[in-house]
Amino acid sequence: MEILPSIIAADWTKIYEEIKSVENCNLNYLHLDIMDGHFVDNLTFGMLIVDAIRKITHLKLDSHLMIKNPKKFIEEFYKSSDIVDVHIEIGEEAFECIEFAKKNNLKIGIVINPKTHPKYILPIVEDVEQVIIMTVNPGFAGQEMIKDVLWKVDYLVNFREKSQLNFKITIDGGVNWENINELKKLNVDRVVMGKSFFSLNYEERRIYALKFQKPQ
Repeated sequence: MEILPSIIAADWTKIYEEIKSVENCNLNYLHLDIMDGHFVDNLTFGMLIVDAIRKITHLKLDSHLMIKNPKKFIEEFYKSSDIVDVHIEIGEEAFECIEFAKKNNLKIGIVINPKTHPKYILPIVEDVEQVIIMTVNPGFAGQEMIKDVLWKVDYLVNFREKSQLNFKITIDGGVNWENINELKKLNVDRVVMGKSFFSLNYEERRIYALKFQKPQ
């Protein structure tokens, strides 16, 4: 299992040190929550910050676009991001973003909110790098996991095996060091962790990350 620390939960007064601590955990990804105050009721940061983070780390950047018009900005985000994720709930633009990524040989993820059935993304999962299952309502960090939606993992695992596909299954929302074991048993490939990761001191982060990380 891969852990993707969500930088939104880091101490931004020492962001360089926080990012370097992730590197020292031998992790591969940094998760970036991009919120525009329209698609979700919160505002975080945009391309300027993503570009700045790109300059100070070798980590792969996974940019989760919780924005109303991702098609308008997706090409810019790819300049500094290794993966860009869009929500199926935005409608037709999600399909257009996936077509853009496919055409340009770029990695893209599709995100589904807690109330969205995964059947709506089945026609496009062959073209995505990962499916992110939101286990909280997007917009705010620190929420408790909605475990009632974890059935979606088994649904997608079975579909992936039946269809012989390779997309990753990622859980985002309320992941902590207690429920991560349950997610691992469900065959989740990746988890996004915010407060539970960054609330630990640097050495504790390394110890926990090495314990749960799947060998590369």
